Amino acid sequence: MKIRCLALALTVLLLAGATVASAHDGEKLGTVRFPVSCAPAVQPDFERAVALLHSFWYEEALKAFTAITTADATCAMGYWGIAMSVYSPLWAPPSAAMLEKGSAALEKTRGLTATPREKDYIAAIDTYYRDHDKLDHRTRAVAYEKAMEQLYQRYPDDREAAVFYALALNGTAAPTDKTYANQLKAGAILEKVFAEQPNHPGVAHYIIHSYDYPPLATRGLVAARGYARTAPSVPHAQHMPSHIFTRLGLWQESIDSNRASASAGKAYYTKLGKDAVWDQTLHALDYVVYAYLQTGQDKQARAVLEELGAMQKSEPESFVAAYAYAAIPARLALEQHRWSEAAALSPASKTFPWDRFAWGEAITSFGRAIGAARTGDAAKARAEVQKLDGYRATLVTAKQTYWAEQVNIQQHAAAAWAARAEGKNEEALKLMRAAADLEDATEKHPVTPAPVVPARELLGELLLDVNQPAQALVEFEASAKREPNRFNGLFGAARAAELSGDVAKAKTLYAKLVAMCDRADGERPELRHAKAVLAK
Repeated sequence: MKIRCLALALTVLLLAGATVASAHDGEKLGTVRFPVSCAPAVQPDFERAVALLHSFWYEEALKAFTAITTADATCAMGYWGIAMSVYSPLWAPPSAAMLEKGSAALEKTRGLTATPREKDYIAAIDTYYRDHDKLDHRTRAVAYEKAMEQLYQRYPDDREAAVFYALALNGTAAPTDKTYANQLKAGAILEKVFAEQPNHPGVAHYIIHSYDYPPLATRGLVAARGYARTAPSVPHAQHMPSHIFTRLGLWQESIDSNRASASAGKAYYTKLGKDAVWDQTLHALDYVVYAYLQTGQDKQARAVLEELGAMQKSEPESFVAAYAYAAIPARLALEQHRWSEAAALSPASKTFPWDRFAWGEAITSFGRAIGAARTGDAAKARAEVQKLDGYRATLVTAKQTYWAEQVNIQQHAAAAWAARAEGKNEEALKLMRAAADLEDATEKHPVTPAPVVPARELLGELLLDVNQPAQALVEFEASAKREPNRFNGLFGAARAAELSGDVAKAKTLYAKLVAMCDRADGERPELRHAKAVLAK
C-alpha cells in the first residue's frame, strides 16, 4: 500500500510539476518536473536543485544536492546531483579535485535503494567519471552522451531525460562540424519539450546553446527573450540570452542582459561575504564590453576595464575568468584602433595564475603583435609571433587541441600584420587569408562572445591597407555573415565601398553605422568620417 501511495504521489508530481519559487526567499528558478523515490519531504528541494543545475548555477546546485543527502542519506539521486554539479559539459573539463568529488558521490550510491530509472541516471553519469585517470575528457563525455541517448530512448515520457540528453549532445558537438548535426538534433528535442514546458529553465537555456551559431541563431531568439523571465533569480539566466543577441548583432539587448547579470553576480558574492569577484560576473562583463564597443559606447567600455582594476582576485580561478581578464583589455585596444595601447597590452589581472592558461597568455600576445605591427614595430611584432608559437606548442603538448588551433589562427594573423609592417604585402595577404580560412572552419567556444577580432575582418582591413578596396569589401561582407553589425566590420565595408566608387552602398552602410551608434558616448574618427560622408 505504501509503495502504491508513493507511486501515486510521484505520478501527480510528474503531471503537475513544481514551480521552484518562494520557499527560498521568493527566488524564481523556473519549473522542473523530476519525481524521485527519495523521502517525500525532499522532493521540492530536489526539483529546486535540478532547476539550479539546469541554469549552470553549479555552486548553488552543489549546496542544494548536498543538503538533500544530509536530510535523506539514502537518497541516491541526491548523490547523482552532486556528481552532475561538478561537471560542466559546455565550459571546461573538471579539475582533478572535482573529478574525485564526483566519483566519491557516485560511490555513495552503491547499495542504496533506487528505481530502475534512477539507476539508469546514475549509471549514465558514472560513464563520465569512470576511469577518469585513464581516459581523456572527450572520450568520457561521448560515453556519457551515448548513455543518455539510451536513457532517453528507454523512457520516452521522461522529459528530464530528453533535456539532459540534449545538453550532452551540445557538450560533444565538434567545433569543426559545419552541418551542426548535434546542435540541430538537440534543438529538435528541446523544441518539443519547450512547447509543453515553456517555463522549464533548462529547455530555454539549452535551446540558446544549441543555436549559438551564425546560421542557426534566429531559431534561438524566442527562447533567448524568455529565459531571463523564466529564471530571473539566476545571474546566468540574465546573461545567457546575450549569446543569441550577440550572434544577431542586437547590441542594446545584449548590454541590458549583461548589465543585469553582472549586477546580480556582484550581489550574490556580496551576500556570501566574498572578497573576490565571481567568474560569472567577469563573464557578463566581457560580453557587455563587446557590445559597448560595437555601439561606440567607448567610455562605458573603458569604465568596465577600470572597474576590473579592483577585481584582481576571481573565484574560482577558472577558464571563464581567464578569458574575460585577457579578452577585455585586448578588445578595447584593438577595437578602438589604439595601436600603441595594444602593443603594450597586459591582462586585467596581474595576480591571476596565467601559467595554467596558455591560450589566455596568447590573447595578450596576439593583441601586442597586432598593435606593434600597426605602429610599424615589425621586430616587436615578430617577437610576439614567436611567443604565440610557444603557446601553441604548449597547448598541443597538453592535448588542448581546440585552443591550440585558436592560437594557430592568431599566430597566422599576427604574422600577416608583421609581414605588412615589413612591406611584404603578398606574404601578409597569404597569411591573413590562411587565418581567415582556418577560423571559418571552426567555431567560437561556447563561453566567448566572438573572436577577439574576427580574422576575416582583419583580412578586409589588410586589403584596405594595401589599397585593394574592392577585394576588401568582399571580405568585410563575408565576415558580416558570421559576425553581423560589428562597428569595424560595418565601417570597413562602407569605406571599401566608398573607395571602390560605390557611393550609394557606402552611404547605406555609413547610415547603418551611425544609427547603430545612437548611444555613442565618444566619437571615434570612423564615426566622424561616416557622418561627414552622409552630410555631403
